Amino acid sequence: MADASRQVSGEKGLAPTTARAADDGRTTGLPSLATALMSMTSEGVVLFDEMGTILLVNDEAAGLLGTSDLLQGTDVRLAFPPKDAPSGEPGGVIDKNSLPFSLDGEPSEIGMAQPDGTSRTIVVRCRPMRSSQGRTAYALVCHLGSTGEHADHVHDRAVEELRQANHRLAGILRIVLHTLDTEDVGELFGRALQEVADTMQATGTIVYLAERDGFHLRGFTPSLEGTHLARYMPYGRAIETLATEAGHTLRLHVRQPSTDDLRQGPSMRRTVVDEDSQEQHEVPRSLLPPFASFLCVPVWFGGHVISIIEVGWDRLRPIKMDDARLLDSIAQYLSVQLMGAFSAMRARRAEHLEAVASQVRVALVDVSASADGAAPDATALTGVFDLMAEACKVQVAPLYENVHQHATVVRLPQAGPQTLPFALDELEEGHVVDDVAVVPVEERPELAAWLVKMGEGDHGALLDLGSVAGRRSAVLLLRSHDSEPLLEDEVAFLRQCAQDIRQISVGAERRVQDKRISQALQTGMRNELQHVDGITADGIYSSATAEAFVGGDFYDLVRLPERRACVIMGDVSGKGVEAASVSAAVKTALAAYAWEGLTPARMVRSLNDFLMGFSRIETFATLFVGIIDLAAGTLTYCSAGHPPALLLRGNANVIEALDVQSGLVGAFEGMTYTDGLVQIEASDELLLYTDGTTEARNPDGGFFGEDGLLDAVMREKGEGFDGLLDRLLATLDAFTGNSLEDDVAMVALRFDEVG
Repeated sequence: MADASRQVSGEKGLAPTTARAADDGRTTGLPSLATALMSMTSEGVVLFDEMGTILLVNDEAAGLLGTSDLLQGTDVRLAFPPKDAPSGEPGGVIDKNSLPFSLDGEPSEIGMAQPDGTSRTIVVRCRPMRSSQGRTAYALVCHLGSTGEHADHVHDRAVEELRQANHRLAGILRIVLHTLDTEDVGELFGRALQEVADTMQATGTIVYLAERDGFHLRGFTPSLEGTHLARYMPYGRAIETLATEAGHTLRLHVRQPSTDDLRQGPSMRRTVVDEDSQEQHEVPRSLLPPFASFLCVPVWFGGHVISIIEVGWDRLRPIKMDDARLLDSIAQYLSVQLMGAFSAMRARRAEHLEAVASQVRVALVDVSASADGAAPDATALTGVFDLMAEACKVQVAPLYENVHQHATVVRLPQAGPQTLPFALDELEEGHVVDDVAVVPVEERPELAAWLVKMGEGDHGALLDLGSVAGRRSAVLLLRSHDSEPLLEDEVAFLRQCAQDIRQISVGAERRVQDKRISQALQTGMRNELQHVDGITADGIYSSATAEAFVGGDFYDLVRLPERRACVIMGDVSGKGVEAASVSAAVKTALAAYAWEGLTPARMVRSLNDFLMGFSRIETFATLFVGIIDLAAGTLTYCSAGHPPALLLRGNANVIEALDVQSGLVGAFEGMTYTDGLVQIEASDELLLYTDGTTEARNPDGGFFGEDGLLDAVMREKGEGFDGLLDRLLATLDAFTGNSLEDDVAMVALRFDEVG
C-alpha cells in the first residue's frame, strides 16, 4: 500500500509499525513484474536485505529449502543457519563468512535436510544488488543439485500445479452448484464456507457480515469450533479496514513474536504482515482469526463491502497470488447470493422480532386485565422484560431510583447492586421519543467504560419507560464484552416494545382514573325515576362492557307541579368519563328547563344552543323529551334523532310509534326542533329505549331491529307491566348470546290515573 493508505489505516484505529523493508526504501518501487516472474520460474528465488530480512520469496524456494517458515518479513537464516552461530534466533547484519554459500554469484552445493529425515543437495547462487539510493539487497537462486533430479522436480511441479488447478476448478464448480439461488443464510454459509476451505485446502473459513456499526460474525466451518473467534469487528480497528482500502483479497500472515517480545510478557496486539506490500500492522489479538497465514477477502456489492471472508491455515505457509485472485472471483459470485440470503435473513429476523413484540403486547394486556385494568407493576414488567431479553440475547439489569439519596441503583448481573454514577436524564439526552428512551450503550462511552470497570459487558441498551404505576421504570439490557452490539433492527424492536409498554401502562392508569371519576359520577348523577302520583315507572340500564360504570345512555323522570312530569331518555356519543360528564350536564340542564315550563322542542333547542356554545365539546346526543300532563291526558314530546318511542294502548292490542322526528342535538347550530302531541288514557304504557336495543346483533351478524322489538313487546305485554323490562332484556341477551355491542337503556311508564 502507499504511504497515504497507511496513514488512513492508522487514523481508523490500526497501528501500522515501521515496516523495515518499506520505510527504509529497500522495497519501495519493487515491480509487480518481479513477483510475477518469480512465480513462473522453476527455480527457487529469494530476495533479502543486508539484515537478512526476506523481501520476496516464491513457493519454489520454500519447497526446495524444506521449511514453511520462509515467508516475507522473516529471516533468511532460518533456512541457512550460520555455520558458527550459537543455537537460537538469528539476527544482526549478514556475515558473508558465516553463510554456507558465497555472495559473489558463484554456485554452492548445500545439503538440505528434508522433513522425512532424508537429505538432498541444493545448488545456490547469491549475489548482491545495489539500489539507486545506495542500499544493498541480495538475490538468491536455488535448484536441485543433479540434472536428473532437477528435471524430475520440474516435471513433478508441473503435475502438482495441474492437480492444484483441477482441484481449484472443481471447488469453484461445487461452490456455484451448492449455493445457486440459496436464500437461507445458514445453508449458504454451511455449504459455501466448507467448500471454500476444501478448495483452498485451508484449516477453516470465517465470514462476517456488515452492519451499521461494524462486521458481525455470521458463520464459520466446523473445524474452528471451540477456537476464539471475534464476534464483532468495529469499523477501522481490524484487518477489514486493510482489505476494504485495498479493494481485493489480501495475503497476510501473523508475525511470530521474537524472543524480546516474549520477554516483555503477553501483548494485547499482534503484528500482521501484508505479503504483497510488506507493510506491518499492529492489530488487537482479540480481532484476529485463529490462523498463522490467511487470506482476507472483501465481498463487494453495489460499491460497498457487505462481507469479509477469512480463509486461513494454522501454520505459516506461503500463499500464492493465484489463490488470492481465485478468492476474489469466488467473492464476486457469492456477493449476489450473499446479498439475497442476507436480505432474507434480515426479513426473517424482523418477522421474529415483530412476533415477540406481539407477545409483549398480549402479555401486557393480559396483566392489565388480571389486575382489573390497573397498570402493570414491577413484577409484571419483569416477565415482559424477560421476553425482550430472550429475543435480543441480553441480560436484564433493573434500575431503581433512591428518592431519599437522589441516586439511581442498578442491579448488575455480575457486580450486583451498584450506584449509577450518571444521571439518567443526562444519559438519555437526545434519545427521548414519546416519553420513552432507548439509548445504545455504545453511544455513551462513559457508561460503557463504567460497565467494563464493573466487570460487565459494554454492549446493549438503556431502556427507560418513564413513570409507570407511580414509579420510574428503567433497565439496562447488557451483552458480554466479546459479543456484538445490538443490531439496528434490535434497537428498533426495543423501542417499539418500550412504546407499547408505555402506551398500555399509561392507558391502564388513565382507565383506573376514569373508573374512579365514573364511580363518583355514578354516585352523584345516577339514573333515577322520581315518584309521580298516577304513574308507575321502571327503568333498566345494561352496559356492553363489564368494566363500564357509566356511559352515554341516560334517563330521568322529573316530577312537576299540577300533575305534570317530564320524562327524559338520551344517548350521548362516545364512551367513558367524557360521555358520562356530558350526560350529567344534559340531564341537569333539561331538568332546569322543565321547571321553567318550556315545551319539549324549546327545551331541546336551548340545549343545542348550550352545547354549541362550548367548542371544547365535540359530541352530540339523541334525545326524547316528553311532558306528561295527567290532568289533560296529553303527552307532548320532542324526539331529536332518537329511536321512536312506543305507546302501548291499554284498551286495545295496539302499539303506536311516536314518529314526529327532529335532528340531533349538539351537532349543528340553528337546528329546528318540532313537538309531537298524543292523547293518553289510563292503563296506557310508554316504552322508551336507546339504539343499543334495536342495533343488537346475533352471532351471525343479524340485527334485532324494530320488528324484533315490536314482536318482543307484543309477546311480553300480556305478561303484565311488572318485570316487562327484565323480560325484554333477557330476550336481547338470548338473541346476542350475552354479547351486547352497545349499552342498552329502557324506561317503561304506565299511566294509572288520567283526567
